[in-house]
Amino acid sequence: MMTPSRGIPRPQIQSLDDILPHEPLLMMGAGPVPIPERVAKANSVVINHLGSTMAKVIDQVKSMSRYVFQTQSKWVLGVAGPASAAMEMAAVNLLEPGDKILCINNGFFSHRMAELSQRVKADVHELHVPVTESADPNRVREALAKVRPKVLSLVQGETSNTVCNRFLPEIAAIAKEFGCLVVVDAVCTLSTMPLYMDEWGVDVVITGGQKGLSSIPGVSLVAFSNEAWETISNRKTPLSHWCFDAKLAENFWHRDGYHYTAPVSGIMALHEALKIVCDETLEQRFARHLRCSKALQAGIEGLGLELFIGNEDRLNSVVGITIPKGLEAKQICHHISQVYRVEIAGSFGQPIVRIGQMGEQCREHNLFRTLHALGSTMRDLGVKVDQPNGMAAMEASLQSLPRPIHQVA
Repeated sequence: MMTPSRGIPRPQIQSLDDILPHEPLLMMGAGPVPIPERVAKANSVVINHLGSTMAKVIDQVKSMSRYVFQTQSKWVLGVAGPASAAMEMAAVNLLEPGDKILCINNGFFSHRMAELSQRVKADVHELHVPVTESADPNRVREALAKVRPKVLSLVQGETSNTVCNRFLPEIAAIAKEFGCLVVVDAVCTLSTMPLYMDEWGVDVVITGGQKGLSSIPGVSLVAFSNEAWETISNRKTPLSHWCFDAKLAENFWHRDGYHYTAPVSGIMALHEALKIVCDETLEQRFARHLRCSKALQAGIEGLGLELFIGNEDRLNSVVGITIPKGLEAKQICHHISQVYRVEIAGSFGQPIVRIGQMGEQCREHNLFRTLHALGSTMRDLGVKVDQPNGMAAMEASLQSLPRPIHQVA
């Protein structure tokens, strides 16, 4: 005889087939991005997370990650969680109560490191940068001289307002003059634009799988320099976190031991995504991203729309478009999704919509579909745009920049 439920009715739930759109959306927002078929296939694989096969996969993930991070450091770790979890791992392991951190804040995500640091009772200072500008090295130097922090944090590409902190190499060099550890959020920039961890003197780089790497959300990477790892090893106060304890994570990522049940399928997907990056090469990948993003930007301006950030400080990985008067981001995003089956993003406090140019988004056929959908959406919503001119401007830009020789499908 079956035991009845105790007063909780069995819910009537729709299947995913009933919930998901019949025609898949083209994901052109600020992440997650479309994933290649081989990454999706790898994400369906489950194996023993403590077996010899998994150990080989992990070893290759670390090796490929070092290439993508451009570091010889041993200390590459995976994180079961979003890129914010990797950022939290960096904060809780490097900082002890009372330690000073200077966070360069020019947007929503660069402020997150300050929020995480406050929760571990660090002495948090922020250098606020105007929302449409990259951080000025001279202002950073002044702030470092005043605060004398243990850690400096900044975001290479601030996706919330589409600003690129283009002086990252100079800022990292200045931080080293003050004996400061440098933590860089490269969530949307890793593999989409140059970042040379060792050469630039960066101590920690964090990234997520779901943007430039074109893997699945929920499995992230963090790389520590030897100096950062020494700081972690020599901390005096016990760590209040368990899952984010880098020394415990070392047991799985470097000793083939147990920490917790690893996100096996997600690591398999990350392996394939990294393999695609390595096969394409960073040089060719950077060139592809730059070419596609510049062409999209030319097309947007050709429509008669305005880009939010000036050319020098503009992030190419995520393109911000000023919303025409009388419209809201929600209207634009809803219309382009429902009518043209293209997904773009609003923002976090800025009057913009955003189009991603990361990984698999940076394909010419995606550009033409997205720009046509954007122009048509604006016309549908009553904004005068020059659709033929926009498409022609994008095509002219693509023709003017050399196509990378080797493109991985």
